[in-house]
Amino acid sequence: MTVISSHKDTEALTLTFVAEFDAAPERVWQVWEDPRQLERWWGPPTWPATFEQHEFLVGGRSRYFMTGPEGEKARGWWTITAIEAPHRLEFDDGFAGDDGEPVTTIEPTHAVVTIEALGTRSRMTTVTTFVSTEQLEKMSAMGMEEGMRLAMGQIDALLADAPR
Repeated sequence: MTVISSHKDTEALTLTFVAEFDAAPERVWQVWEDPRQLERWWGPPTWPATFEQHEFLVGGRSRYFMTGPEGEKARGWWTITAIEAPHRLEFDDGFAGDDGEPVTTIEPTHAVVTIEALGTRSRMTTVTTFVSTEQLEKMSAMGMEEGMRLAMGQIDALLADAPR
């Protein structure tokens, strides 16, 4: 199993996932950097993602949507705030309207991804920070924890493919 642990901390307002992979950090980094690889795992299997924009640089914007089983679309956005390839990525993550632009009535979360070498393997830790307990509980009730676990569970198969 890719994800080895997940933890919701209501005092720190964080949701943390730890996953390990049979690949070097440079290869795991590619699943974040390359939008075609990213859309093969970002979102649960029944809600695949399509990245319409992915500017992988500090200050860069990403715009995506996930398509549900009935064809419904859930849109989101990122603004990348830090990149230290191949070990650290930070970005703000929020909901978007039908035009792909951020919804201003819902605060974004902030994600910090760290990838460290474990011999020939890698450990990826993703910490999402929420602005309030209400936001954390609302997104948990929406299924964020299970959705992220299912999403990250797709990375092993992606890494088994030949690197780009």
